[in-house]
Amino acid sequence: MNEGKVLTYRLVVPHVKCEIWKALSPKSIAKLEHLYSYFSGSKDSDEIERWLDRDFEVPASLSIAKVVTESRLTSEDWNNLFRFAVAQSVRTPAGLHSFMKRQSETLEAVLSESMKGSVARIDAALTSGVHLEPAQVLDPFDKLPLKIELVNKDGEEGIQARVLNGRKLWIWHLENVLKSVIHRMPTHRWTILRAPDGVTWPTTDNPFTRLSIGENGKWNLEGGWGVRDTRLFMPLSPKHLLFACVGSRPPQRGTTLSIEEAAFFRMMILNGASRYVYASETRDIESYLPRTVSRELYDAEQKLWADWHESQSREEAEYPDLKGI
Repeated sequence: MNEGKVLTYRLVVPHVKCEIWKALSPKSIAKLEHLYSYFSGSKDSDEIERWLDRDFEVPASLSIAKVVTESRLTSEDWNNLFRFAVAQSVRTPAGLHSFMKRQSETLEAVLSESMKGSVARIDAALTSGVHLEPAQVLDPFDKLPLKIELVNKDGEEGIQARVLNGRKLWIWHLENVLKSVIHRMPTHRWTILRAPDGVTWPTTDNPFTRLSIGENGKWNLEGGWGVRDTRLFMPLSPKHLLFACVGSRPPQRGTTLSIEEAAFFRMMILNGASRYVYASETRDIESYLPRTVSRELYDAEQKLWADWHESQSREEAEYPDLKGI
């Protein structure tokens, strides 16, 4: 912040006269109404927002303050930063869009295979005379927006499974990752890298980077947490970068990168942006990452988010929490 404001660069604008960089208060940026709310079956729930704040943001904010002042970090601080990084890797609007796109491509096949396996186990139990008791639905599966229905097609009875690919499925995914998967993830050895004189780290609305570089030198931002040589990093301040490299010992904490190294990291941070960049200084950012001027795209995105809660809640009402059934 500078005098209580953050310089903000929007990547999609409705017309060319829009201010390129705008100083905004923190309360007015990185904010979407009802991103984490969902309809539980009887009411809207904001428990996810409160949980993310209590278990991830507040602990991390204390540890980030120590990073900025370059105080000694405890093992608890490093764990707070790791948990914060994992949360940031999945909880953003960019994470939502990526998740929904992936589900639209793979969910039908996964659900079909799961149903076939379940039906086969039931058939085997019936054949052997084994009585199956209904399994109790436990957290986090109680919020899975899933329906199992009997269907009759051309006189033949069958079972149909449907999953709602939307906000509630994404929230279920967040809870699964941050309550269960996170405890099985490699924590790696983290460090803090410093930007050299004359360079600052920008950040974005998709701040955590998983950088994979292939043997041919091509890079992508979908590297795996457990894939060797994947670079994992996120700006914590204009001068401090949380960093780990899978399978490698990190540089000593406080290592200052060269101008060339810093320029590369800066470029990767900017490439991860979805719709916003935030910076303490703006040099070269708009030339490297030109904004899109489109009234149609801008209006479409504004309408999507304006209708988001109503449209998602309407669909979620058809998929109440399983523990309530």
